[in-house]
Parts: sequence; structure tokens; C-alpha cells
Amino acid sequence: MNESIPVIRDVDHGTARLLPDVDRERAWLLTVDGAPQSYVDLDAPEHLEFEYARRLAHVVDCAAGAGAALDVLHLGGGALTLPRYVAATRPGSRQDVAEADRALLGLVTEHLPLPGRSGITVHAADARKQLEETAPGSVDLVIADVFGGSRVPAHLTSVPYARAAARALRADGIYAANLADGAPFGFVRSQLATFATVFGELALIAEPAVLRGRRFGNLVLVASREPFDTAALTRRCAADAFPARVAYGDAVAALLKGARPVGDDEAVASPEPPDGAFSIG
Repeated sequence: MNESIPVIRDVDHGTARLLPDVDRERAWLLTVDGAPQSYVDLDAPEHLEFEYARRLAHVVDCAAGAGAALDVLHLGGGALTLPRYVAATRPGSRQDVAEADRALLGLVTEHLPLPGRSGITVHAADARKQLEETAPGSVDLVIADVFGGSRVPAHLTSVPYARAAARALRADGIYAANLADGAPFGFVRSQLATFATVFGELALIAEPAVLRGRRFGNLVLVASREPFDTAALTRRCAADAFPARVAYGDAVAALLKGARPVGDDEAVASPEPPDGAFSIG
């Protein structure tokens, strides 16, 4: 049993709390202003508690053969859950992480230190700035999980941002982003249209109730220039403890119909979640 005490600290963008998991000895939940941000088990970094994190991990798992090292750029750091997962499951991977909240980074590195020789380099930087400064064609995966409070910032939703992601990726590279929306999916539809301007292959991963518009929730956007293995991704998502669907092809085309890409001047943050959608306690 985890007998550690909670850690509470003001960070650059709110109040962060590290809450110990009573059922796992060295596992912690990170929240910022009550919204869950990350869950980390220091003894088992391959254990992913949040459903959306497991769906991002399924994309990682399908990006290359089992155990093959990858070059990954993570936009948004939190408690570094996905970088730890990649380091544990694909030793030798080279990973860069951009996290704008310096105080949050300090909290995480102090209380949830990375293992030695992890291959993870953390940058106290804005996600888009880090993306735009990434060498062209240098990464296999860009994983975006950036929320200002409970909303995806507007400057990470535009066509120039999508172009920067495509430029950083290798020809067969994959972009995956954690988004949040609900019916009628105005934000997600605009994101599909935005990324369709530079990526020919698009998919969405979410639980069926979210895809059917029955409730607000997380959706993972997957984009690439070359076809990726949607069958393998579908199998992994369907076999999850909390099964998810992978929408692609005609399902994505239906969502794209009538949707318009957005430029920097008209970009808006993702919608405010309904009360209680993501908060705890």
C-alpha cells in the first residue's frame, strides 16, 4: 500500500496535486486545478490508468515492430506518462518532451524522477515552438497531449500547426493527439479538416458512447501521410479493458463533410467540458 502523503504546489497554470494511489506502492495521480492530468506507476511505467493514455499507447504499439526503438516528440509533458511507457516498452528510443509549465516540470522531476539513461529529454518550452524548431523529417511519432486547464490551446489547432507536425515527421511518421469534444463535434470536425490539408490518412479513436455523441469525452486523432495499420489498431482498441472504436474511411469522411480547416487567425480552443466531465474530488 502506498503510504506517501499528497504533495500540493502552486505551478505556473494553477494548483497541482500529486496524490498517492492507495492500491499501488509507487503510483501517483497528478491533477491541476482538480482536473486529472497524468497517472504514473514508477515501478510499472507500462501500466496506463487513463483510457486515453492507453489509446495513445496503442498508436505507439502499432507504429513499429514490437520493441523497436522510435524517435518521438511529445507535446505536453504532465507527469511524463507516455515517455516513460515508450522508454519501458521500446528501449533505446530517443524522446523529446515539450512542457510549458516550468513549475510543474520541477514538481514532477523532484517527486517522480525519470530512470537513468531513459533517453528522455525534457524541454521547458511551448509545444508549438518546440515543434517548429524540430529538425525536418527527424521523428517517427508526434504525440500531442496539451491542455490549458481542460481545453486544447487554440494555437495547437490550426493548419500552420498541422504543417509543422508534418514537416517534423518522417515520410511514414504518425501524429496522434488527445482531444476532447462532444456532439455535434464542431471542434473535432474542424480538426479533421485541418489535418486533412496535409495528411492523407486520418482516424479517430474513442469509446462508442463518445463517437455516437451520447456524451462529452476524449477522442484521439491519428494522422499520417502513408497508410497505417488500422486493422491492428482496431484490434488493440477493441481488446482494451475499456473498449474503444477506431473510426476511419467512410466514418471519417462523414465527419469531414462540410467541415472547414482553420487558420491561425480563426483558431479557437477546444470546448469547455461540461461540469464534472473530467474533474475529481
